[in-house]
Amino acid sequence: MIEFQNVTKQFPDGTFAVKDFSLVLPSHKVTVFVGSSGAGKTTLLRMINRMVNPTSGKVLIDGEDVAGLNPVALRRKIGYVLQATGLLPHRKIADNIASVPRLNGVPKSKAREEALILLDTVGLDRSLADRYPDQLSGGQQQRVGVARALASDPNILLMDEPFGAVDPIVRLELQDELNRLQDEISKTMVFVTHNIDEAFAIADQVVILRAGGEIAQVGSPAEILANSADDFVETFIGADKGKRTLHLQRREEDGVTLIVDAEGRPAGILGEDK
Repeated sequence: MIEFQNVTKQFPDGTFAVKDFSLVLPSHKVTVFVGSSGAGKTTLLRMINRMVNPTSGKVLIDGEDVAGLNPVALRRKIGYVLQATGLLPHRKIADNIASVPRLNGVPKSKAREEALILLDTVGLDRSLADRYPDQLSGGQQQRVGVARALASDPNILLMDEPFGAVDPIVRLELQDELNRLQDEISKTMVFVTHNIDEAFAIADQVVILRAGGEIAQVGSPAEILANSADDFVETFIGADKGKRTLHLQRREEDGVTLIVDAEGRPAGILGEDK
């Protein structure tokens, strides 16, 4: 379990990135921080692995204050996936994945064997192991980034806008892949995005943030859709424009039943129960 206790981050110019933030992030669940630029999403994420230290307050992992932990040792125990992947361009894919285990003293042959297994885990062919990052597509590179983050078998996985640089089709595929992966490995995941649809697609707990890290609403996607806290949340999720209010509309010309929003824009079709 990760817990923020009255956490504040103030910069030297007096600006608050986060102010008096308190929240519990449940174990083995996906918590998504979502909000516009300046909402403090990445600042909160980086406090967990001490890439950012709070001005005041505490961040606890399983009851232990991270401020008392060695930051390098802490980061080696927490998986971290970036939008830019951060893969080392001069190292082969298997070596990129094995980098943290090797730093932790795992023998080279064992680290490579585990890297190959992780390629299986993230849905990549083992033939990619001896390629270099620039020989992979953007979606493949992101999968490698996830594999590398999992290489030390962390309990916590931090993901900072990991799918923001890929095209919309690949982004949806990666979201589906992440859901499949979480069903298998059940990590405590903290995910940052500015995209509310992405948040709803992958989260157990969604945290909608206003500027300065103020919590607008916390809940499951279903809870937020059913009971938006205020006008800000309704606007942020698109409920104020009817985007989230759907109904059925039957096409006379072919008998197909469409799902449309409040303004009649198609959102899908009604399928048969399987």
